[in-house]
Amino acid sequence: MNKLREKWYLGDSRYEKVLEQMQLLGIQDVTTMRQHKNGTIVWKLPIKNNWKNGKLIEVASMKTGYVRNQNSGYSNYQLNKRCDSEPQYYPETKWCSDYDMSINTGKYIKYTTRTCKLIPIEIDRLEYLISYCLKNYYIKRANEVADGKLVSKWKLERAVSSSSNDFNGHRDRINDLEEKLENMTEARDCYKNSFDDLQDGGDYRIKDLENKLDTIKRIADHG
Repeated sequence: MNKLREKWYLGDSRYEKVLEQMQLLGIQDVTTMRQHKNGTIVWKLPIKNNWKNGKLIEVASMKTGYVRNQNSGYSNYQLNKRCDSEPQYYPETKWCSDYDMSINTGKYIKYTTRTCKLIPIEIDRLEYLISYCLKNYYIKRANEVADGKLVSKWKLERAVSSSSNDFNGHRDRINDLEEKLENMTEARDCYKNSFDDLQDGGDYRIKDLENKLDTIKRIADHG
């Protein structure tokens, strides 16, 4: 986000809160000056769309009250909540063979359609966009990682960071074990030398006793 656009968010607590959330989520304001004059705001998310172009997702707030996705389909599509339109009534007609024409029955047919719920106030649109993106792009797309469908950049960085921490922990554990092994080796050599000394001294004392026993036997035989 350029400094001019960043300053535009400052001075109002609700706009500043939106800016804080954008920075936390890594969302960039990529609005052009022409779009700004037309009352349009465009954001770029750090997440690729599933569309064949594989571009980073862009969403927009329009002065007309619409919010929409800019680049994830054949054409831009609205992200507004859907609601039933105001009912419209049309006169009911039926075909009359006597007159070879359609005539009114005196009744009316009620029609309603599904339409977008417009958001006329800009800050309301921006807050709605933050909430929509968090739910449908960050959380939902993160769940797709578990299914092997994609790996978001932020998810990959978290995994790499976690792996690095685990590796550092394993490395410290290995160093600790190596130190203990070295101490055990030194202790073993010390015990071995002590045993060898004891064994050598034992052999000497045994031979000395054997010699004394032979001497006693000789004296007894000649006595």
